Amino acid sequence: MSAPPAALHGTGTGPAVERLEVSVFTVPTDLPGGDGTLTWDSTTMVLVEAVAGRTTGLGWTYGSPAAARVVSGKLAGIVTGHDALDVPGANEAMARAVRNTGRPGIAACAISAVDTALWDLKARLLGLPLVRLLGAVRAGVPVYGSGGFTTYDDERMRRQLLGWTQEQGIPRVKIKIAESWGRREARDLQRIALARDTVGDDTELYADANGGYGRKQAVRVAAAFADAGVTWLEEPVSSDDLDGLREVRDLVLADVAAGEYGYDLPYFARMARSGAVDCLQADVTRCGGVTVWLRAAAVAESLGLEISGHCAPHLHAHAAAAVPNARHLEWFHDHVRIEEMFFRGTLDPRGGAVAPGASGAPGHGLELRRETAETYRAG
Repeated sequence: MSAPPAALHGTGTGPAVERLEVSVFTVPTDLPGGDGTLTWDSTTMVLVEAVAGRTTGLGWTYGSPAAARVVSGKLAGIVTGHDALDVPGANEAMARAVRNTGRPGIAACAISAVDTALWDLKARLLGLPLVRLLGAVRAGVPVYGSGGFTTYDDERMRRQLLGWTQEQGIPRVKIKIAESWGRREARDLQRIALARDTVGDDTELYADANGGYGRKQAVRVAAAFADAGVTWLEEPVSSDDLDGLREVRDLVLADVAAGEYGYDLPYFARMARSGAVDCLQADVTRCGGVTVWLRAAAVAESLGLEISGHCAPHLHAHAAAAVPNARHLEWFHDHVRIEEMFFRGTLDPRGGAVAPGASGAPGHGLELRRETAETYRAG
């Protein structure tokens, strides 16, 4: 039997990954959350710790606890013993290992958590902030406040918007629309008007339909809120409907964005080439980790598009600072809340941007508050 390609075992010049540890934590929301197509009352984090000697790297994904079983049952055996400095090689080995398991979805989320943990581990082994290891092209990355859930009443949404704009000085905010699969257009429009009235004319206002509208409905609603100056319309129709996204993009003033459900690089290439979006989104906790996120950014750049980091801001910040076409990061309420609870060293968005690596701390610059996290352990 011939040996596997050497690239899948790494170069052998660095310390070996000794083990992966995986934990599952479920955190109740502060208030019930909801968008156009889904409601939730808790968020689950699958946390991976990659260990080499006395150094540990952290990575995570949000979603199903089943991702933890993929890590422990499939990926740990692939990565253990691998050169800790050869992260792309480990990523490729993991991707090949799940070919018959089914990469899109849970397996991709598991790979993403391991990949981000390995990048954090490598940077810590080298004593560098991750952004310096990747190569920074900017000192700060713009963020936008994201929440405005359809489950919020008007007063709760106003308080959240004012928290971002007045207390933290973030000049970009996003709310959810297409409530009940687009069946409450009047309320969508009322909430858009309320958001604009709350944040004033100098704040960028974004809307996320989460694929809840039909094609013509999305165009009608966008025309109705055009006077509110919405400049970003996320998933006006399903991201699976590239033709529909392109039709909507051609007919609305707002930039159309999508891509958060990309689980591999070909997905992003198809979307970017299709003319369906003005800005490509990618989620480092789903797409295959930092390794694939950077490649997706390159695909977007080659086609004249910017890229935006979807959710999980503390995992996106360093990678986004390393690419020239990053538009911004999503300062997503649920994930910010968890990340600030679970980690020391979190980023400060005041003024509308974060500065990854500014502290000089190695890796992501985060340290796990283990006692706090254990309170929410689910597996």
